[in-house]
Amino acid sequence: MPALRRLFFNLLTLSAMLGITPAHASVCVTPPATSSPPTIPAVSTPPATPAAPTSCNGGGSACSWTQQTASASRYWVNLASSSDGTKLAGVTSGNYIYTSTDSGATWTQQTGAGSHQWGAVASSSDGTKLAAADGSSGYIYTSTDSGATWTQQTSSGARSWYSMASSSDGTKLVAAPPGSYVYTSSDSGATWTQRTTAGSRSWYGVASSSDGTKLAASPVGGYIYTSSDSGATWTAQTGSGSRSWYGIASSADGTHLAAIVYGGYIYTSSDSGVTWAAQTTSGSRNWQKVTSSSDGTHLAAIEYGGYIYTSSDSGATWTEQTSQGALNWMALTSSADGAKLATAIFNGYIYTAAGCP
Repeated sequence: MPALRRLFFNLLTLSAMLGITPAHASVCVTPPATSSPPTIPAVSTPPATPAAPTSCNGGGSACSWTQQTASASRYWVNLASSSDGTKLAGVTSGNYIYTSTDSGATWTQQTGAGSHQWGAVASSSDGTKLAAADGSSGYIYTSTDSGATWTQQTSSGARSWYSMASSSDGTKLVAAPPGSYVYTSSDSGATWTQRTTAGSRSWYGVASSSDGTKLAASPVGGYIYTSSDSGATWTAQTGSGSRSWYGIASSADGTHLAAIVYGGYIYTSSDSGVTWAAQTTSGSRNWQKVTSSSDGTHLAAIEYGGYIYTSSDSGATWTEQTSQGALNWMALTSSADGAKLATAIFNGYIYTAAGCP
């Protein structure tokens, strides 16, 4: 595991435990271009409670943001949403899986899968089928009842899972651990297939079309890879350039893709990843997550130690959402129409937005 990445997260965890508030500025850490996996920190003590809740309007947009204190202040790592944005699932580092059925207003601790160093979570379009992955040499867990009960899928193997995506019906899953291969499932996670044609790389993001046929995977240090046959074969999209890709999102048909570079720009593609355009209006930042509406028009991205950014023209222009403050944003998801957003702070609350343009 890269020492720099491990040090970065360990410092975040230590500062949170000591009650030290990190400066709200861009974190000047560049991930190494290697195939070694990044590390999510082990957290055994609850984070300090931040300041009182606030509700505010997004800067320069119609987004209305609410700090969801019922989520409690935790080390949030990833979020997933149903297509209508009503059902949410969130995973934390060193804690349980949490679900919401009212767009984040209230949350339920789902203890059935146990407490793990969770790395990723994915949801079917109706929010019934969920998949969560242990980010610290653990297994993938699945649920068919919106998180009430869970099954440990040992056929996935014990790996450090950090990225996962689901088809709209929850049948087809794709997951990729750093320093290993891409894995796919066509039976809701019961069995898994190792896909070696894309190679063993430092995967940090995967995306899927709604039918699970078109897939995309992004490594830290390398090209973006795409598949049009549910992961059986993969193509290195050299037009993307070899970069520190930190995440990727897809439209429902897999035609429109958006990918982020840590310490770089947001890039978009309108031909399933063959060609890419650097969206320089977003600025060069320490991008953490990106999400897309089903038609690829509405995009959102978060910067660790910075702001939330939204676009309603497929990434051509971006709005900086300043009213929430420059915070340590770690997780992000959206409804199918892009109107509802949910994002979370590492050692903080979940925030939701409705009515985004």
